[in-house]
Amino acid sequence: MYEQTAHQKASSLYFSSDDDKFSLHKGDCREVMAALPEESVDLIFADPPYFLSNGGITCQSGKMVAVHKGKWDVSQGPEENHAFNQSWLSACKRVLKPNGTIFVSGTRHVIFSVGYAMQQLGYKMLNDIAWYKVTPPPNLSCRYFTHSTETILWSARDARSKHFFAYPEMKAENGGKQMQSLWSLRPPLKAEKRYGKHPTQKPLALLDRIVRAASAEDAVVLDPFSGSGTTGIAAARLGRRYIGVDQEEEYLELAMRRFEDLEGEVAQKPVRKRARRGPAKAALGS
Repeated sequence: MYEQTAHQKASSLYFSSDDDKFSLHKGDCREVMAALPEESVDLIFADPPYFLSNGGITCQSGKMVAVHKGKWDVSQGPEENHAFNQSWLSACKRVLKPNGTIFVSGTRHVIFSVGYAMQQLGYKMLNDIAWYKVTPPPNLSCRYFTHSTETILWSARDARSKHFFAYPEMKAENGGKQMQSLWSLRPPLKAEKRYGKHPTQKPLALLDRIVRAASAEDAVVLDPFSGSGTTGIAAARLGRRYIGVDQEEEYLELAMRRFEDLEGEVAQKPVRKRARRGPAKAALGS
């Protein structure tokens, strides 16, 4: 079970549900994870910085816009980017239980570094999943194929891990046939952004499938780059415990509002329990 000392809570806790099953922490994910007990997490989903905010352009709502997600998404060069991936993945491995697993989402800008870092750290690769976005934005330059997928790497903590996999449920969901590693899921629905937007928000359907496939009820789920809190919403809906970490107060507030909205659907609003607000060290991700 996930537990923290009072000092650890005070140092990073931003929000906790009344039953302590949903918590958000502000700060560098590596520092927050260093304060968590070793081998205390069943499942991790991570959506680290893609390092795309370097003066490029993209298509948003049919218009050409600059790619600027935030300082946390600016590339520091391939060596430093890879060193960052090694450091947070190492922190993740320390907190994973022996049979725990991790999913990491990314595009070509970051996913190869993540995969190599996983090999360096001794993770056991289970699957590389291709998420087909179904309705991707067009390629404005008309000089490349339209970017319509993201890769999701699924790995166990090490070669000895006996990972959890809800095979019967995934097979039933796929019409009685084995579910393949190509997932056709639309980007986040409009309703999922009614409290605000995050530049790399993932659809609830994606996280719902991941949490159901790779964890049992009451499992501890961690997201070191929690953003809008989609992983936490999926975990809460499915009866899991959740730990989310982000450096940006704007996104922590967004995740908190989404959680309270979820609670309002099934019960009275939970009492907010906030840690002392103060300056937090900047993280390299979101």
